[in-house]
Amino acid sequence: MHVATGTVVDGKIIVEGLSLPEGTVVTILTPDEKASVRLPPDLERELFEALDEADLEEGGAGEEFLDSLKRFG
Repeated sequence: MHVATGTVVDGKIIVEGLSLPEGTVVTILTPDEKASVRLPPDLERELFEALDEADLEEGGAGEEFLDSLKRFG
């Protein structure tokens, strides 16, 4: 799993420094001042476990990713 930041230019998302094969499915999170993500305790625990596992992988950025999400709620 990769975490990358991009910019919308002419309706397309441009991500610097990351090359993905054609057809790659991606998930996009956008800031929303009104909404925040609330997880039940079991899903939150599962998320943290997955992030810990991702941290073991080369280039893991679980902690940085969580820090970046805090600004959204």
